Amino acid sequence: MASLTGVVRAPATAQHLPRLPLRVLAAGAAWSALAAATYLLPEEGDFPYTAAFAGTALVLGLALPFASALCSQLGRFGASLAHWTPWLAALAAGFLAWELITAKFSLLPMPFFPPPQAILEVFLEDGPKLGGSILASLKLLLGGYLIGAALGFAAGVAIGWSKAVGYWAHPVLRFVGPLPATAWLPLAFFVFPSSWSASTFLVALATGFPVTVLTWSGVAGVNKAYFDVARTLGASQSFLVLRVAIPGALPHVFVGLFMGLGGSFAVLVVAEMLGVKSGLGWYLQWAQGWAAYANMYAALIVMALMCSGLITLLFAFRDRVLSWQKGLVQW
Repeated sequence: MASLTGVVRAPATAQHLPRLPLRVLAAGAAWSALAAATYLLPEEGDFPYTAAFAGTALVLGLALPFASALCSQLGRFGASLAHWTPWLAALAAGFLAWELITAKFSLLPMPFFPPPQAILEVFLEDGPKLGGSILASLKLLLGGYLIGAALGFAAGVAIGWSKAVGYWAHPVLRFVGPLPATAWLPLAFFVFPSSWSASTFLVALATGFPVTVLTWSGVAGVNKAYFDVARTLGASQSFLVLRVAIPGALPHVFVGLFMGLGGSFAVLVVAEMLGVKSGLGWYLQWAQGWAAYANMYAALIVMALMCSGLITLLFAFRDRVLSWQKGLVQW
């Protein structure tokens, strides 16, 4: 039986192993080509970090073939490298096209379309200001998001569990909830004593509505047989809410949290553009006002990475809490 197993597995091993180094070598060649084009071709402009960008690309181009030889020994990192190798090659090709149509041949007008080394210059030289804006946005976002999530969760449980609360809260929710949070900007900046508190309110509002609706739906959708069994065993009202209704509604709650995070991030950027004197939205507005388009693109990259990273962390937390549903919702 052992010999038969070896005969069956041998072709699959021979089939899959040689493909991995070839893909990694192709990605390394793409990064090396990017380094050569960046450093050797003449530029239409003065970009002080051209050599640094070319050197970084060359390091990646040389490191990828070396890593391909060690893929079988790198465990999870080797598996990740094998999975993302086509994307690494595509990323190098994208950078090469970006470099050629901006810095080398000026097919797109400056300063509206800066080359990659100009974005690198922003991260290296304007890092303190950009880092301070990231911290300010995170504090504002997390404060408003946690407040909105907590209030939305409590309201959703109350509406889903109590018919009396649902009677009074449901019409208000249907009237106020569909309004976009940005529509409350003029009123919020007038009512609240500071732009920071007004922005926190708007972020909490954008988070609270989807969390409330999805939590309410989750509590109302829990199988009634679970409550009957718990009552038969002598469960109290608080036990039914805390140990039956809420755990059964958690999948819906996390969907509301995901939706709330995306909505709150959009409101955060708008609020920072209009009233707050720090944060990524403010930095974006400042860069646009000074025609510093490289700074603007750098801020957009940071925004995308920050939002994606926060959603990834939320998904990791969901998979830990709802381990029985791990992998059911993908990000």
